Amino acid sequence: MKYTPFGEFYKILRIKNHENLNDASNLLDVSPAFISSVECGKRPVPDDWYNILCKHYSLSQTEQSQLKDAIDASQTIVKLGLLNASLQQRKVAVAFQRSFDNLNEEVANELLKILNKVKK
Repeated sequence: MKYTPFGEFYKILRIKNHENLNDASNLLDVSPAFISSVECGKRPVPDDWYNILCKHYSLSQTEQSQLKDAIDASQTIVKLGLLNASLQQRKVAVAFQRSFDNLNEEVANELLKILNKVKK
């Protein structure tokens, strides 16, 4: 079975805390099959899982960052809400979407640098 970065992170977290899939199922209020499908990338990581896992496992800042990175790296679809976006922001979003499949690693790294500056 192939796991996503989130699936690997969460499985290791459960093992470290001596929890099985049924324990996780009770914590997240979903079936074990649903968790398994998320871990394998067949379903996206639900938005509320980040906060639930951080709180339940009392994750350190480093672990929270690792969890966030694992969730981000496991995404297969990204949706943007453009309702409150400016015209320029809309243009950027659409241009990015159109050119995404043609981005090479060098350009992707440059874009990440720019976007990380905006976050700060």
